[in-house]
Amino acid sequence: MLNQTSVTEFLLLGVTDIQELQPVLFVVFLATYIVSLAGNGAILMVVISDSRLHSPTYFFLGNLSCLDICYSTVTLPKMMGNFLSTHKTISFLGCISQLHFFHFLGSTESMLLAMMGFDRFVAMCKPLHYTLIMNHQVCIQMAVTVWIIIVFFHALLHSVMTSHLNFCGSNHIHHIFCDVKPLLELACGTTELNEWLLNTVTGTIAMGSFFLTFLSYFYIIIYLFFKTHSYSMLHKALSTCASHFSVVVLFFVPVDFVYIHPASSSSVDQDQIIAIMYSVVTPVLNPLIYTLRNKEVKGALRRVM
Repeated sequence: MLNQTSVTEFLLLGVTDIQELQPVLFVVFLATYIVSLAGNGAILMVVISDSRLHSPTYFFLGNLSCLDICYSTVTLPKMMGNFLSTHKTISFLGCISQLHFFHFLGSTESMLLAMMGFDRFVAMCKPLHYTLIMNHQVCIQMAVTVWIIIVFFHALLHSVMTSHLNFCGSNHIHHIFCDVKPLLELACGTTELNEWLLNTVTGTIAMGSFFLTFLSYFYIIIYLFFKTHSYSMLHKALSTCASHFSVVVLFFVPVDFVYIHPASSSSVDQDQIIAIMYSVVTPVLNPLIYTLRNKEVKGALRRVM
């Protein structure tokens, strides 16, 4: 059950309190949201409809596009509504729900990026065994394990633990959406267990996924360096992984900074800017990066159009 507190709703203070900037920010974030939906929706459509893209690599890419659509939708519509409203509140249940799905989708994406790195490792270092190792059943099992078994319960852990905190003081959240760190700052009483869970569990998922992804690319580079004697072939092989590694850097660097570095009173504005990077900017850049550097996706888009 949810906690019994005097706080029934929260006030999301957002990016700025300057009224003149609110309509401008609304237009900017609306354009960003439309581009994100259109780009990721297009990739998801061609991955499903084009039989040439029915492979493990594009199965995971389709999952990533679906995640980015949901990821943006969890935070951006409410954020944009607040830009045009003087009543910038969110109910207690709505706040906990937003927190839950934000961590659910964010953690899923971090582990999905690790799986995509493993897929590239198998494809480039064990090409003869690729179809055997990365068969359709294995891909489905990996995706279901991440989506449901691991990440859902991780997000549920945060939402349940946060909902049982006592909020008896201010209800002003100095953030653009409901997240664990801003809510812990408003809680009455001890939050040591919640902070430990955030730093340890979330930090482990983020850093573990990043480490596994980095390890996959490290082995790819070492393998190709010793096995490939042609510089042009080495450059061509590594360039196929460049788009994925760009996504990894754009996502993991800000996430690790927010959830691993210690909280301080001077980090509120920094956390908001970084949150915009991984929750708003990254879902927009992902389809651009993949379509600009991927001949198969560009070809599929041209055939559909």
